[in-house]
This record gives sequence, C-alpha cells and structure tokens, in this order.
Amino acid sequence: MKIAFVGKGGSGKTTLSSLFIRSLAAQRVPVTAVDADINQHLGTALGLDEETAAALPPLGAHLPLIKDHLRGTNPRITSAAAMIKTTPPGSGSRLLRLEGSNPVFDACARDVDLVSPSDGESEGRVRLLATGPFTESDLGVACYHSKTGAVELCLNHLVDGRDAYVVVDMTAGSDSFASGMFTRFDMTFLVAEPTRKGVSVYRQYRDYARDFDVRLRVIGNKVQGPEDLAFLRDEVGEDLLVTFGNSPWVRAVERGGARPFRELEQENQLALKTVHEAADAAYGERDWERYTQQMVHFHLRNAASWGNERTGLDLAAQVDPGFVLREDAPAG
Repeated sequence: MKIAFVGKGGSGKTTLSSLFIRSLAAQRVPVTAVDADINQHLGTALGLDEETAAALPPLGAHLPLIKDHLRGTNPRITSAAAMIKTTPPGSGSRLLRLEGSNPVFDACARDVDLVSPSDGESEGRVRLLATGPFTESDLGVACYHSKTGAVELCLNHLVDGRDAYVVVDMTAGSDSFASGMFTRFDMTFLVAEPTRKGVSVYRQYRDYARDFDVRLRVIGNKVQGPEDLAFLRDEVGEDLLVTFGNSPWVRAVERGGARPFRELEQENQLALKTVHEAADAAYGERDWERYTQQMVHFHLRNAASWGNERTGLDLAAQVDPGFVLREDAPAG
C-alpha cells in the first residue's frame, strides 16, 4: 500500500502522517515512512531527536547507487547515468520489495523503534527514509525536485501489496504536481484546515488530479466545533473523510514531551482507524496496467521536456512496451 499525505504548509500534514504511521506500527503493520517534504520534520515527529533525524542518510545523495541497482540487466537502459527520475522498469530491471533487504534500503533506510516512555514497552517499529534537506551547495542552483526524484524512481520500481504500507509525507501545497509522483499512490490524504486557504489547496489538488484517477480524501484538522465542521462539509463535500480537533497529546509531544501512543485521545484513535480503513479499501481498486501506463506517460513527457537534452539520448527507448508492473513480478 502506498499512501501520500499532502496539504497546505502548516496544516498539520506531518503531524497527521506521523500519527497514522504510529497507529500502523502499534498494530504491528509493517510500515515504511518517507520524508519527502522540503522541511524535514517527519523523523522528529516520530520521536527522534533532532541530531539523529538530521543524520539520516539522504536518498538524494545515494542516487547513483539507486540507479545502478534498479537498472539491473534492463537492455533498454544503456547506463545508470541515462536514468532519470521517471525512468520506468522493464524486463531485466531490479524491483524493490518491502520485505527482506536490498542495497537501496540497506544504504538509506533506518529502523526506528517506537518505545513507550512510561514503561519501555515496544509500540512498534518503523523503517524511515528521508530525501534529505537542502545543502549549502544546493542553495541558488537546485530545486527540491532534484531530491524527491530519488523517491519517485524508487516508487516506480516498487512492488507492494496490501499487508505492508509506504507512507510518504509530501511537499506542501500543490508542489507535488511538479512530477508524476502524485499518481504513485493508492490513496492520497489531503490535510485541510477549516479556512479559505485550507480548502483552496484542496480544490487545486482535486482539479489537477481529476484526469489521473487519483483517489483523494480530505482529513480536516484543527476543527474546533460545529461551525468548522459545517464549513468543511460545505466546501469539500463527500471528499471529507474524518476530522481531528485539539489534541493535548500532540501538543505535549510538540513541546518535546514523551507520552505513550496509547494515551492519544480516544476520538483521535478512532479517527486514525477510519483513515486506515479508507486506505485499506483503496487497494482493492488498484489497476496495475493503468499504474504502469501513467508511469510511462510522465516519463515520455519528462523525456521530451528536458531529459533527452540533458542526457543526449532518446529516453523514449527506455520504455518496454510489453512490461506491466504487477504484485507477482520477479524482483530481478
């Protein structure tokens, strides 16, 4: 299962994605968390101290390794350097699976043990990856999509099923549409505050995603009472899935306190259950052929727009017309 959390900056996107990740881990559901936001806060939201979170190996820095591994023996890809962020898999490509190990996860992922601060009991484990922040060498010369390209390439080569989750904390606003990554998910949860600015991002996302059959549900956040709820229902309609209100648990954690996850308020635990049920139901609607077609569509667009010129190659030749990514595809 591949799940994205998006929303306006400051809407609580990272907070809610971390709560969902903790909820999955507490149920012993295998979960891989990916911090793909320009503001790298998912690690600390999951309980890491700032120094440990900052030391996570960035995916972007391991792009040569990632490309070399995923290329495998695919004869349509002449070299790892010829791969761009949208390069699709084909016969001979190495595919990623969430179970077991592979060089990409070995180099870039770190296991985070979630432990109750009151009694030391395990609250589950999370595999965490991060794109990495801007570095001094990036300032003024690079856009953040050069970082998230590593995530997109991995998602294009990922074979996953219903029993394990990948949860990606995406960039804020509609910036996700700067690449085809927004089509890589079984479900996208948009976190919206009950404000005009909050719902404007929803409308923009909804309109952009409409032509690509992106499954989109809205999680209302910072909902204080009936007026806030009525506003969201009027503005969002049936896309509104569930709402979160004030949470003393979240506030305490954001101040640096450590509290057992089981102490999260019951109404918010129930809301997370609703989010989990909606995500799980979306898997039954997955269409692998369409998923592969969308991958190819964005690759051809990127190739024509900039990829061919940058590499000096016709990157359309990387498309394997007979290949369809499927759950039972060999890992390569």
